[in-house]
Amino acid sequence: MILPTKHISEERALLHIGAEILETLKEPKTVSRLWNDLKLLRRRNTNYSSVTFDWFILALDFLYIIGAIEFRSGYISKSEAIP
Repeated sequence: MILPTKHISEERALLHIGAEILETLKEPKTVSRLWNDLKLLRRRNTNYSSVTFDWFILALDFLYIIGAIEFRSGYISKSEAIP
């Protein structure tokens, strides 16, 4: 689930989705704006399938647990430790 396996392709692994989320986090964003930006990013890349909102939230949880993102005043931003 976190890493790709025989049953979970690379683009559906939480690690990959988390990397895409970090790529779109150039400035603090709300959850809904981040969700829309991720969907747009995936639409541009025709090789990737769409991600469900459940997988998006799991990827956000994963990023929060490892300290890659922070949640303050309704906005998600990259942790200060992440460039």
